[in-house]
Amino acid sequence: MDGRQLYRVADVMRLLSMSRSVIYEQIRSGRLRSVKQGRTRLIPVSAITDYITLLEQEARKP
Repeated sequence: MDGRQLYRVADVMRLLSMSRSVIYEQIRSGRLRSVKQGRTRLIPVSAITDYITLLEQEARKP
């Protein structure tokens, strides 16, 4: 990551190698936190880190 604190959905798509629809589904389900600034949906860097940790934990489950 490049030091920003908030990322647009398009940036998170590239960072996580996921489609727009998957990103929005993760937001809707509460697995990926986001905020809104006006009409723009932004994802805090801490939410990206937490989401990656969640994926790693799920991968370790039998």
